[in-house]
Amino acid sequence: MGHRSTLLEIYQRLYECYGPQHWWPADSPFEVMVGAILTQNTSWSNVEKAINNLKEADALNVHTLIELPEENLAKLIRPSGYFNIKSKRLKHFVHWFEAEGRFNGLKELDDQTLRNQLLEVNGIGPETADDILLYAFERPVFVIDSYTRRLLRVFNLISELKLRGKKIRCYDPFMADEGYEKYNLEKISLKEALNLGKKIIIAVDHDEFINIDFEKVIRLNEL
Repeated sequence: MGHRSTLLEIYQRLYECYGPQHWWPADSPFEVMVGAILTQNTSWSNVEKAINNLKEADALNVHTLIELPEENLAKLIRPSGYFNIKSKRLKHFVHWFEAEGRFNGLKELDDQTLRNQLLEVNGIGPETADDILLYAFERPVFVIDSYTRRLLRVFNLISELKLRGKKIRCYDPFMADEGYEKYNLEKISLKEALNLGKKIIIAVDHDEFINIDFEKVIRLNEL
């Protein structure tokens, strides 16, 4: 059985077991996009609180988000965490969204072009871009996250990453306002990374991003 057949079999069994999940919970494609940015590095329950604040303030629309002072926006989205940085990211996104003709302008783009343009927006990484493609624009893409990788490793569809003794690049996506590629702190060894004592992202070969909590030394040493 090839990988495609195996993946379809996994999907079918999951679907039969759990049924339709009706995800993403939102009243509009724009709300999906805002939620995709707010959910970075936090739980969905926190995002719901931030979304509700925006709705109560009548601020969940492009015009208001553009006009709203950044500090006011930060207060509204405070429950989502990293609210000062996320307010900047939302500002970058809504200005881009408006300039590109909003949903009707962007929906004319093919999948890859739209994804590439999303990745050019400050604060939007691969997972957020794919969230927006799938749930807002209903494009046939699959969101790859840490859970996906864990599942695929169980079925030996992807290789385990062997990081011990190798040089890695360390990133902290909430320490700067630029894109992921500009968060490079330094090249360090895995042993040196243990001393950071905080959640960071490591990039292997500049394309695969893995979330690791460096406080959990046992997990890290098993890599």
